[in-house]
Amino acid sequence: MISAKRIAINFLHVVLFCVFVSGDAEVRCIDKEREALLTFKNGLIDGRGVLSSWQSNECCDWYGVECSNITSHVITLQCDYCGLQGEVRSSLLELHHLNYLDLSGNNFGGIPIPQFIGSMKQLQHLSLEDSNFHGIIPPNIGNLTNLRTLDISDNSLSSTSLSIIVSVLESLEILDLSHNQLNGSMPDLRAFSSLTELHLSGNNFSGYIPLSIGKFSKLQVLDLSLNSFEGLVPPSIGQLSNLQTLDLSFNSLEGLVSESHFSKLDKLKTLVLSFNSLILHIESDWSPPFQLESIYFGRCNVGPSFPKWIQTQMNLSVLDLRGANITDETPSWLWSSSSLLYCLFLSDNQISGHIPLFPANAIDIQFSGNKFSGSVSSICKTSHDDLIFLDISNNQLTGKVPDCWEKFPNLHSLNLASNKFSGKIPLSLGNLQNSVALQMHGNNLFGELPYNLSLCQKLLIIDVGGNKLTGEIPTWIGQMHQMQFLNLRGNILHGSIPPEICNLTNIQVLDFSINNLSSIIPDCFNNFIVLASKSTTYLDPFLFSIYFYNNNENKHYGYSSFLWKGKESGYKTNLEFLKLIDFSSNRLTGNIPKSFSNMRDLNSLNLSRNSLSGGIIPDIGKMEMLDSLDLSQNQLSGKIPTSLAEIYTLGFLDLSNNSLFGKIPTSTQLQSFNASAYAGNNGLCGDPLPECPEDSLRPSTTSSPPDNMNEKENNSFFLMQEVDISMVIGFIIGFWGVVGSFVLKKSWRDAFFHWLDVAGDWFYVKGGVLVSKFRPS
Repeated sequence: MISAKRIAINFLHVVLFCVFVSGDAEVRCIDKEREALLTFKNGLIDGRGVLSSWQSNECCDWYGVECSNITSHVITLQCDYCGLQGEVRSSLLELHHLNYLDLSGNNFGGIPIPQFIGSMKQLQHLSLEDSNFHGIIPPNIGNLTNLRTLDISDNSLSSTSLSIIVSVLESLEILDLSHNQLNGSMPDLRAFSSLTELHLSGNNFSGYIPLSIGKFSKLQVLDLSLNSFEGLVPPSIGQLSNLQTLDLSFNSLEGLVSESHFSKLDKLKTLVLSFNSLILHIESDWSPPFQLESIYFGRCNVGPSFPKWIQTQMNLSVLDLRGANITDETPSWLWSSSSLLYCLFLSDNQISGHIPLFPANAIDIQFSGNKFSGSVSSICKTSHDDLIFLDISNNQLTGKVPDCWEKFPNLHSLNLASNKFSGKIPLSLGNLQNSVALQMHGNNLFGELPYNLSLCQKLLIIDVGGNKLTGEIPTWIGQMHQMQFLNLRGNILHGSIPPEICNLTNIQVLDFSINNLSSIIPDCFNNFIVLASKSTTYLDPFLFSIYFYNNNENKHYGYSSFLWKGKESGYKTNLEFLKLIDFSSNRLTGNIPKSFSNMRDLNSLNLSRNSLSGGIIPDIGKMEMLDSLDLSQNQLSGKIPTSLAEIYTLGFLDLSNNSLFGKIPTSTQLQSFNASAYAGNNGLCGDPLPECPEDSLRPSTTSSPPDNMNEKENNSFFLMQEVDISMVIGFIIGFWGVVGSFVLKKSWRDAFFHWLDVAGDWFYVKGGVLVSKFRPS
């Protein structure tokens, strides 16, 4: 008798033989599944033609389709980032062996996740990430008990029963619900013994991080960032011995974080605690169990001393200590601790001393807002081929600007603003031909703008305001066709505004204020297409994408200073939304250019403190997005155009100290400003100034009643008086005419009282008869 073992071995041989043979055999598509896929395709809009191969009889050869080598059944459908639109049809239910479904990175137009997906119980991998699904997460997703990966991140999904849905998915290894509209407490995940990755970032989860989080022994990635979690960081996190990435940033966590939180995290590579109210209470001699590659402690309380344990991190590539309350000097070991360090963020502390040598492989250096002092000439000792961002603004640096920028061939953004640099702008800056932002405002630089800057054709921003630059505005400025922000404010520039600025069609901020410019303003502002359109300026996306965070803290060219609504304003963020022209405090003459009215999306226009003449352009009302208008202290004449009253966005207005005359146009907007906005124009009148002479001679149409109304009221008053007098006289005559007759003639008096007696008896009898009818018998 053949043993059971021998039968099993023979069966295995047969199976292996079949697999071997089928490996060389052609996989044939099953007709029913082919039809199901075609029905699915017919519900889609395939704008890119990605599914153009879905025509042959062999569906196993189609793009994104994979069939089993053994059974020929469709087991994988991967149509991620294909630009698909339309609907997801339920014909996919006919694919009974499908275990991998990936429709991520498409655009399904805000439809809900189809309910039928919850019936595809054979699925092991489901990815609907970033596909513009809206609405409620289908509760029957909980039926997919074989799922190992569930990724529905980056949609607009919500749920009222999230804990119930996910509690039955015990086989899950990766759960990604990030960047949706989920709220409430963190879902109960105690049944997930196999979970390796948990992504809940970018929702509105609240409450406390559960203490049970430490029981997920297989967890490698824990991302709870960008939520509303509060309270303490549970020390049980320190028990996650397989954890490699921990991100708790952008929450409302508080309290101490100590060595115990990291006790068993020997595999940890990325630690992100930024933007919480956490205090890192760690002993200076602590020896961490991990070797981190990335540390993000921005806006946590790390100081006052520079954390010494960082010296032990030999694999460190990113260190973020922005706003970490450090008042120490930069330690000399910082650059030598890790040869891999390429991103160093130390902004907004009180770090002092000299800026040390940058590592040769650095990509991003941010040292702004500290107390660094001395020269920075040491940066010329090494080539920095990889450096893209350098921000050492808002310090106390002195000496000349280094003249070795040929060693920074890939620098995109250079910010040296608000220091004490002196000397001329170095010619070697012309080598920064990949740069998009050059910011040097608020220093003591002198001389002229060097012609070499015209070689930097990718520049979007030149900000050299608040220096001592001389000479004329160079005509080569007109060759900078990508220019969006040009700030020459607060220098000693003279001459005229060159007509070549008309070529800056993408300009958004143009500030020539507080100089010695003269002559007329070129009439070519109809060329400024960005200021004529209601759109946000396009800025180089590379500058925003290099970082771990997508937030305003990382916008490298986000600081500049402008005059806004009559006050000095610094813009650290959202500079791309500002649209401003400021030529104030110069010696400009001539008329206001008529082409100004073409700038329909301009936010602020300041031409004050010049010698402009003529009138305010009649169609100024076309500048419908204007929030601030300052034309004060010029020689403008004529009337205020009625169209000015049509700018409903106007929040600041100053027309004072000109020669304007006539009545201020009537509108809710113009009458809302203080009288000082119109002061110093002797010919102006009307609210909020005293009323115009002609208004005092004609009937008023406002709060004071018109003269003819007063006359009518007076006539009515006298008429009522006459009526009252007549009524009194009539009463007296009537009363005494009757009573007096009774007094004088006795016969009339007797006859009257006899009539009263007869009438009284009649009413008495009639009343008695009427009452007797209603009495019970």
